[in-house]
Amino acid sequence: MSKKNNEKVSIFALGGVGEIGKNMYVVQYANDIVVVDSGLKFPEEDMLGIDVVIPDISYLLEHKDKVRGIILTHGHEDHIGGLPYVLKHLNVPVYGTRLTLGLVEMKLKEANLLGETKRVLIDADSVLNMGTITASFFRTNHSIPDSVGVALDTPEGVVVHTGDFKFDQTPVNDQFADMHRMAEIGSKGVLCLLSDSTNAERPGYTGSEKSVGVEIEDVFRKAKQRVILATFASNIHRIQQVFNAAEATKRKVTVIGRSMVNVVSIASELGYLHIPDGMLIEPEEVNRLAGDRVVILSTGSQGEPMSALTRMARNTHRKIDILPGDTVIISATTIPGNERYVGRTVDELFRIGADVIYGPGSKTGLHVSGHGSQEELKLMLNLIRPKYFIPIHGEYRMLRVHGKLAESVGIPKEDIFIVDNGDTVEIQGGVARKVGKVQAGNILIDGLGVGDVGNIVLRDRKLLSQDGILVVVVTLSKQDGTILSGPDIISRGFVYVRESEGLLDEANRIVTNTLNKLMNDNVNEWASLKTHVKDALGRFLYEQTRRRPMILPIIMEV
Repeated sequence: MSKKNNEKVSIFALGGVGEIGKNMYVVQYANDIVVVDSGLKFPEEDMLGIDVVIPDISYLLEHKDKVRGIILTHGHEDHIGGLPYVLKHLNVPVYGTRLTLGLVEMKLKEANLLGETKRVLIDADSVLNMGTITASFFRTNHSIPDSVGVALDTPEGVVVHTGDFKFDQTPVNDQFADMHRMAEIGSKGVLCLLSDSTNAERPGYTGSEKSVGVEIEDVFRKAKQRVILATFASNIHRIQQVFNAAEATKRKVTVIGRSMVNVVSIASELGYLHIPDGMLIEPEEVNRLAGDRVVILSTGSQGEPMSALTRMARNTHRKIDILPGDTVIISATTIPGNERYVGRTVDELFRIGADVIYGPGSKTGLHVSGHGSQEELKLMLNLIRPKYFIPIHGEYRMLRVHGKLAESVGIPKEDIFIVDNGDTVEIQGGVARKVGKVQAGNILIDGLGVGDVGNIVLRDRKLLSQDGILVVVVTLSKQDGTILSGPDIISRGFVYVRESEGLLDEANRIVTNTLNKLMNDNVNEWASLKTHVKDALGRFLYEQTRRRPMILPIIMEV
């Protein structure tokens, strides 16, 4: 492919570097931009009331006429979950494999975007012409079928994005990672590799998913009553093994949890899940069967408050109760930050009298990661043999460790770029350098609001959650500025009014004295009145309670 004078390839992440989740990577050459993935991540504990977090796409919106499309590597939420929000503002083609597009279409349908979004089916043999960039693909292993890596051929050279991957030598669906294709790409010369760093800290190799199936079947055989298994809804290989184990132990399966029901339905319709005839039963049928003939496949492996498993643990699920002697399997790794939720759910399950199998997969044998460990990351580096390397998709410490692994297989330290979201690596004439930064960050989604909750709103929510709010309502006379009614003080989340009448009476007196003094000094601007009331009342309340509630003065004139 011919190269124009003074043109360069620019590579940066809008999300997914230095964090787990909301993956979005950008490769630009001249007037052509290709986006890889469009994910979301779930909020951190201090993001009060936030539903999900997506990348800031300001750069893409500013250059929307250059965006040739969004390529999806696989169908996990942290790679496709942001699409419904992004496509409302950036109507570009979406490229994905069959299962990935099936999961995307479900999301677009819910967002009323299905009809207006162009969806293009690809497979590992597809080649896409996207302006000056040509995209080709290679098959990878992951915990969901139809995962691919992407090779973007620019006039400057080839940029490879691995997607999420591991090298499973005995994959559940017999779809082996195409190492021959990876080696072929590497042998032709790769300018830059972007590679998954999730398990960069784990030595050795990640276990095969098939080993989990053996353990699941063993638990099913030994369980005297019902088995409830919670896992990620998108872990289709794990779900397949649940059905395999149920068939081997002559158990029926019911599926609960909205996302689990949706994924099982789509994956089975598309042929990625093979469910024996007559195995699936409705939740209402569970109590009609003997306990040792039932498996309940559920969401809730992260202890999410509204998930099916958590509601069953609290006896608030409408259709299914967990009974003493039931076996509960949590077949997933706890995402950092969710430990408290998972621990609480496990405690509640034990209180009911259930036998709970939980904890690291290395201990239980009931979970393996979908991401490659150190030896697999080194294998990818050796297959692709890039000139430059950018570790992605991992917290900062993981990126640094992955960089050290790259050094150990012969990539010079100066050719490895540890970047943050927005940091731009430009390669021109075969020479790479880090130059500047594009706008990148978090867009917070709260209900139907996209980006209308920022740091100031979060700060206010934090204050409200810590010390509550006091609303001070005063009516003043327009003629002489005297107080006609009030101050009325309303407390929410600060103190219980009936038990704090003395404190609030004194607060009332302080507000009255402050306003009268201001009026005598001819201070009548509302902003100044409110500021003085907040300062005086805030000082008094802190002295008395060592708390700082949000104070909201409301001043009216009649």
